[in-house]
Amino acid sequence: MTEPDRARALISTIAPTLRGLLAGDGALPVVTFDEAPDAAAVPVPSVGTLVVDVPPGTTQDDVLPLLRGALHAHRAAHGASPTVVAVPRLGVFAAGPTWAQADAALRLVRQGGLDGYRQAAAGAPDAAGRLAGKIAVVTGAAQGFGLGIAADLVAQGGHVVLADLNASLAAERAAELEERHGPGRAVALRVDVTDEGSVSDCIHETVRRYGGLDVLVSNAGVLRAGTVTAQPLADFDLVTSVNYRGYFLAVRAAAPVMARQHVARPDRWFDIIEINSKSGLAGSSRNSAYAGSKFGGIGLTQSFALELVDAGIKVNAICPGNFFDGPLWSDPETGLFVQYLRTGKVPGAATVEDVKRAYEAKVPMGRGCTPADVLVAIYYVVDQRYETGQAIPVTGGQVMLS
Repeated sequence: MTEPDRARALISTIAPTLRGLLAGDGALPVVTFDEAPDAAAVPVPSVGTLVVDVPPGTTQDDVLPLLRGALHAHRAAHGASPTVVAVPRLGVFAAGPTWAQADAALRLVRQGGLDGYRQAAAGAPDAAGRLAGKIAVVTGAAQGFGLGIAADLVAQGGHVVLADLNASLAAERAAELEERHGPGRAVALRVDVTDEGSVSDCIHETVRRYGGLDVLVSNAGVLRAGTVTAQPLADFDLVTSVNYRGYFLAVRAAAPVMARQHVARPDRWFDIIEINSKSGLAGSSRNSAYAGSKFGGIGLTQSFALELVDAGIKVNAICPGNFFDGPLWSDPETGLFVQYLRTGKVPGAATVEDVKRAYEAKVPMGRGCTPADVLVAIYYVVDQRYETGQAIPVTGGQVMLS
């Protein structure tokens, strides 16, 4: 293993382990990391600072007992947990209820001490809300359902990564959320959910910035309508790759981080939530690629739930009805209303408005789904301690489970 790979593996192990070991009765703390491979840059031990040497031969399995023992000795000596944990040749980890407070500790360490930590952290209010202090990654978060979900998770006290292929738009949205809710509460990361390396880098950067992960919302998705006899293979492959492969890759990268937190703090549970679709519950004419990927997503959800339950991870899918006001449906060039009009999916429809009215008429509650509707289901599965492997419809009665 190269030195950069070893450093990456240690950061991805130490940070989530510290989140668990430093947690009190509330949310796990944010743990942010600053690279400081030069031993001279590592702070000296103090009441607020713990220095833990991690020898070159240390494995990931050795990290938990090493940190647990060092923290126990520090608490016995000082009567409190440290705010900063420094690892020579690697860097410095700082903990706080929010990223702003953890970052304040890092800034003071760079200046030579933690003497002014209380004053520096005083300007950073604690997060409050249903997701207070939790860390979430939302894929496909630059617009549509993803943006609505990410924005509310931040408003409810979360620290949220807006992960999207459209990095510039995600960055604009993250900046707006930080402006409203405070520094560090949102950050944008570019991710291609079909690319293994890109997904892995996204989760690693999340760990470096926030220390771990409490909630993964796998929302990124695409839809290309077409009949089975006419749809281009490239369209079928794109839909399958984003909706099915992308979900698999996100879970594979995120689950080990959550598992390390659970090992360090076994009483805590973490959540993986796939934003699926009503098309994952019932077939969809001229839409087989999308429906097939969503049916597959429910199969992955049930399988992941069985595999990850012992790691303290709940896995559920939410199956929304149609978000008519979002870009997926309403984009004038590529939206589904336009696609369905062109492919003749709605017999007799002559305009986009005809298509929209036809789809609204299919919903017993008479309207499309909204991000607010989906968020109710998200908070339900996060709050629910006794449910995993479920596919929860949010369809206004259009699709009912039997």
